[in-house]
Amino acid sequence: MMAEIKLALQEKYKKEKEEEKKEIENKTLDAQNITESEIDKLPQPTGWRLLVLPFVMPEKSKGGIIIAQESLDRARIAVQAGYVLRVGPLAYQDKEKFNTGPWCKEKEWVIFARYAGSRLQIEGGEIRILNDDEVLATVKDPEHILHAI
Repeated sequence: MMAEIKLALQEKYKKEKEEEKKEIENKTLDAQNITESEIDKLPQPTGWRLLVLPFVMPEKSKGGIIIAQESLDRARIAVQAGYVLRVGPLAYQDKEKFNTGPWCKEKEWVIFARYAGSRLQIEGGEIRILNDDEVLATVKDPEHILHAI
């Protein structure tokens, strides 16, 4: 009888921890879990600006090692890649400056300078509003360009 109670309590605590972990993961905005309804709540960039969601470092390495919070915070500050959520109506319309066409589109990963754009804190993280000419490059997967922690 005691063994059954102990087993039931262990399962209950395990389930609660899993739910708590999912709740934390769902609060952090990243390109994989952001929905169209959440994007609609964010500011619409005006003129030649882009709305970018900075890349969020995974809390575990591919080998399963949990990365220290201090290292994650340092990486979040230094992040220089982001996911383009929206493009303003005048972005890349200047044919003299962008004679080869737009440098990026919505739903692409881009690289930008460390201090580029305006940072806006929102629930679940931060977003940046960049000028269209502050995009330095596009990248398929931002994890390929991460600095070593």
